[in-house]
Amino acid sequence: MRPIRKTTLALATLTLLLAGCGTDAGNGKGGAGDSVSPSSPTPTATGCTTRAELGATDSGDTVCLSVGDTIRISLDGTKSRPWKPVAVDGSGLEATNSGIVLLPGDASSAYKAVSAGQVRLSSQRPLCATETGRVSCKGIQEWWVAVEVK
Repeated sequence: MRPIRKTTLALATLTLLLAGCGTDAGNGKGGAGDSVSPSSPTPTATGCTTRAELGATDSGDTVCLSVGDTIRISLDGTKSRPWKPVAVDGSGLEATNSGIVLLPGDASSAYKAVSAGQVRLSSQRPLCATETGRVSCKGIQEWWVAVEVK
């Protein structure tokens, strides 16, 4: 029987660890164990959904608002995998009070539609916890939603 080299074994172990680290990389849509609420909004003919509250599973969606509507974002993170504050790129939304974030790592924000326009809301967090002396990865989980204000 031929002995396994330490470097080959180390590379195989690292590959498995990194593959396991990336299992959260999806946006939560269509995977095993995901469920769809019967009250989930359905896309309109333009591909938009009308929804007042968004979470991590809504990444990649397009949401349509009317002037005066409010949209709330709540991204549940952890202390070791925190979400960055939600970034706004575009015009048509104005920040409003989103309440209090109680848990470290969460990102919470709210916006009021004030004029017609298009906005991209986005955030990101590490795929893997970063702990000193532990194996970690440099992957990033991105979250974004396109908002159309009419």
